[in-house]
Amino acid sequence: MIVGPGDDAGIFILKEDFLKTGNWALVETVDIITPLVDDPYLFGAISATNSLSDIYAMGGRPLTALAILGYDPCDFDTNTIKEILRGCLSQLELAGVSLLGGHTVEDPEIKFGLSVTGIVSRDEILRKDGGMPGDILCLTKPLGTGLATTALKAQKLPEAAFKEVLSWMLLLNDKARDAAILSRAKACTDITGFGLLGHCMNMISDKPVDYFLSFEKIPKLSFLKDLVKSGLVPKGAYDNLNFCRERIITELDEDSLLILTDPQTSGGLLFSIDPENLPVLEKTGIFFSVIGEIKKGSGRIYIK
Repeated sequence: MIVGPGDDAGIFILKEDFLKTGNWALVETVDIITPLVDDPYLFGAISATNSLSDIYAMGGRPLTALAILGYDPCDFDTNTIKEILRGCLSQLELAGVSLLGGHTVEDPEIKFGLSVTGIVSRDEILRKDGGMPGDILCLTKPLGTGLATTALKAQKLPEAAFKEVLSWMLLLNDKARDAAILSRAKACTDITGFGLLGHCMNMISDKPVDYFLSFEKIPKLSFLKDLVKSGLVPKGAYDNLNFCRERIITELDEDSLLILTDPQTSGGLLFSIDPENLPVLEKTGIFFSVIGEIKKGSGRIYIK
């Protein structure tokens, strides 16, 4: 970065080795969220991690970011805004991303996120709908951030559980992206607001395949069933379930399905690989679970 925040626009020089190969493409995304936690520093850090995730899901490397902030200046002082940006910068520094500037708007509800620009090798682009029959499905973070943050807002989430969910939301998906590329992933997406099942539907798209998932093999935060039973379920989980219901074949109860449609923030990567590449994935050392497989079919999701 040779021109940063404060001028009319930021300027970032592409590294010479990128330009020499001639095989790079830009990959760009934008994402904004409302607060999941009261701490402004953590809110900024979670939001930044979440915004970077789509670049990683495409097989890309994020390079620069622009901050987008909506807030009511009557409700929040400059110290709060500084803390949000400080949390954001902590994750951008960890990811090797330069913040070039940003924009603020007055908004009755505080919102923060990033527009992110990265590069991706044309040989390593990961699309969401490239899975083929015979592939296995791998997930790199446990489910449950939506349920956990709903409980947090209701002051019903124990401190140990909060620390557990926070550690996952702050985990960058860069190593998961590297592992997906090394294991020759054919399809990839990150699990966010549509929940696991909603994103599975997006990956299936209109292809003649079915996804077969094992509920027991899907990683989940340990305390989720208690939260569902107590009624601490975000509205988005019900909306996602209603949207997916017609394409789901299962005997699971609704409480279990709500875990699978729980809207995630800064969730893991879900990707498909050939089973013969599983040893390569295992050697990367990342957290992951094989949660199912792809077979020929008609766009259904079977869950046992």
